[in-house]
Amino acid sequence: MAKYIGPKTKIARKFGDPIYGQDKSFEKKNYPPGMHGQNRKRRKQSEYGIQLQEKQKAKYTYGVLEKQFANLFKKATRSKGVTGEVLLQFLEARLDNVVFRMGIAPTRSAARQLVSHRHITVNGDVVNVSSFLLKPGNIIGVREKSKSLEVINTSLSSGRYNKYAWLEWDLDAMAGKFVNVPERTEIPENIKEQLIVELYSK
Repeated sequence: MAKYIGPKTKIARKFGDPIYGQDKSFEKKNYPPGMHGQNRKRRKQSEYGIQLQEKQKAKYTYGVLEKQFANLFKKATRSKGVTGEVLLQFLEARLDNVVFRMGIAPTRSAARQLVSHRHITVNGDVVNVSSFLLKPGNIIGVREKSKSLEVINTSLSSGRYNKYAWLEWDLDAMAGKFVNVPERTEIPENIKEQLIVELYSK
């Protein structure tokens, strides 16, 4: 399965949650997609169906493929701490997510593009792997040649940087610090991670 590039509002409506951020189209049609839309009587979901939907929701939110997601879950099970929380912490520590959280890019997909096009550095070195997992103390910056890019400056002008206590951003230097791994209460995504753990435990 390749990255999803179709209508994002349709996916948000599927999960009943604006997973890609503020969406006027979702607000107008916050019911499941399909020709019958609001009027369709939906069958009661099975326990498996609810768990699977939560996993799919997390995958679409962070833009992670099935194999990547499964590998992160395995890594989370081998780590200390509550598996579901550790899984979300790994997802939050991905380079593309941190570039988005720092406000360098307006969306996670835009952040992935900036990373893959070699506009982002980690500790001074260009890193073009969006799934790169950051460690506390890592410095994330915009490559010198890329500091004039319109997409970056427009995104930073929205003032989203320094919104999270676990990240620092220096607008003048166009660089920031991954201070520490976020606590679950600091992760704003509406994901029931325990359902994902239950799904993989079957």
